[in-house]
Amino acid sequence: MVTAVRTGALDMTANSQGAVSVAVPEYAAYGMPFMFSTPAQAFKLLDGPLGQELAQKSAEKGMVVLGYWDNGIRHMTNSKRPISKVEDMKGLKMRTPPDAVLVDIMQALGAEAQQIKFAELYVALQQGVVDGQENPLVNIHASKLYEVQKHLALTNHQFQMTPFLMSKRTWDRLNDADRKAVTEAAAEATALQRKMSQDADDKLLADLKAKGVQVTTVDKAAFAKATGAVDDKWMASPIGAYVKKVIAAARAN
Repeated sequence: MVTAVRTGALDMTANSQGAVSVAVPEYAAYGMPFMFSTPAQAFKLLDGPLGQELAQKSAEKGMVVLGYWDNGIRHMTNSKRPISKVEDMKGLKMRTPPDAVLVDIMQALGAEAQQIKFAELYVALQQGVVDGQENPLVNIHASKLYEVQKHLALTNHQFQMTPFLMSKRTWDRLNDADRKAVTEAAAEATALQRKMSQDADDKLLADLKAKGVQVTTVDKAAFAKATGAVDDKWMASPIGAYVKKVIAAARAN
C-alpha cells in the first residue's frame, strides 16, 4: 500500500508506523521503547514542528500527511506465564509486525522476535508457532486474541501512530478548493479517531479482565533500562539526528 500511494496507484491509506518507516525511516523515531506513557504525549510532538518536519520528509517520498492517527500504546500477551519482570521475557517466542524497532525491543528483553502477518496471527498463537505477541488493546480485543492468550502484561513498551496519507500525485491534481476540503475533513477525522481510540482503551481493559485474561503490570524502570541500547542504536543510525530531537522533546514533556 505504501508503494502504491507513492506511485499514485492508490490515492489514500491509513497505514502502520512500521510500514511507512520503510519509505520514510524517521517515522521509527516515535517508536523508541518506553518513550511515551500516553498517546497524548506523542501527539504533542507530532502536532508541532517535529511533526511538520516529518510531513516534509514524507512529501519528499511522494506522500502527503493528512493526519497522524492513534494506533495505541502497545502491550504484550502470551500463553506461557505472567510477565512482571524482565527475566519473564527470556526465551519467549514473540510475534512482531514488520517494525525494526520492535524487533530490537524484543531482542533486548531476551525474547525471540518472529515476524508473522497479522491476518495469520490468531492461528499462529493457537498452534503455538509463537508464544505471544504485542499490540494495542483494541487489536487484541477485536481479533479475539484473548481466546488463545491468557496473560496480558501492561508493558506500554511502544507508542505507534497510524499515518493518514494521500499520494502526492493525487494531491497535486487537486485544485485549491478541493485541497482545502480534504485538509479540513482530515483534521476532523483525525480528532475523532484519536478520541475514539482513547475512549476504547478504558472499556477494553475491563472487558478483557471479564473474559478471564490475567493482567499484570511490569517494572517499567527495569524494562526501560534493559532496552536502553535500542535508543543508542537508533541515535547512531542514519536518522540519528531526528531520533535525538524526538527523544529530547519527549523527555522534556
